[in-house]
Order: sequence, then structure tokens, then C-alpha cells
Amino acid sequence: MVDGMNVIGSRPDGWWRDRQQAMVDLVARLEVWAEVTGEEVTVVFERRPSARITSDRVAIAHAPRAGRDAADDEIVSRLAADCQPETVRVVTSDRALADRGRILGGQVEQAGRFRAAIDSAGHGPAR
Repeated sequence: MVDGMNVIGSRPDGWWRDRQQAMVDLVARLEVWAEVTGEEVTVVFERRPSARITSDRVAIAHAPRAGRDAADDEIVSRLAADCQPETVRVVTSDRALADRGRILGGQVEQAGRFRAAIDSAGHGPAR
């Protein structure tokens, strides 16, 4: 389960100039990574994208409410509802989310390290 904006923000590549395109780019990277690794992946964004983003390989979700930590709360809710949380990896650099994920039994991976892995999976660095 990927904290989308946290992974996007792990690299100062100008993503803030076009937030929608940054989200599209992340999903494209995740698709390649999922294809290469065979992993299931869900990306959670803090709000609904301004234009619909679709993927056959990546589940795209957003927080049902706006506000601080909204995506974090959605990730925690999904992890808490999972019958095998120990099989779920939460990708974030947010310490509070990482702690909450571990308490629920999930694994945690740093956003920057994960970003490097998805970039090296064949899609390459952004812009």
C-alpha cells in the first residue's frame, strides 16, 4: 500500500508544478514495477485526482475526506481491515503512519527507497 503523495514528494523533481501529472507518472511507474515483480499494489492519494487515472495493474484509491493525514487514515483503515496485515507493506516516510502500520502488523518501507526501486524497474526517473 503506497502513500502516493509521500512517494511523489520523496524527490524534488518539480512535481508540485503539475500535481495531476505527478500522480499519473507514479501510477505508470507502479504499473511497470508490478509487472516486473508480480506484486499487487494499491496507491492511496490524499484526494481524488482532478482527472480520472486508470490502471489494469494498480488499484488507485483516495481518502474519502479531505484534510491532514487523510490518506494516512485511509491506509490505516485498509490495513486494519486486512485479514493478513503481516503480508502488507506500507510505503511511506511519514513516521506516524509507519508507526501505525507496524502496530497493526504491517511491514514498512521508506518512500525514497521504494521510489528508487520503481524507477529502476524500467520506467526511469521522471522528467
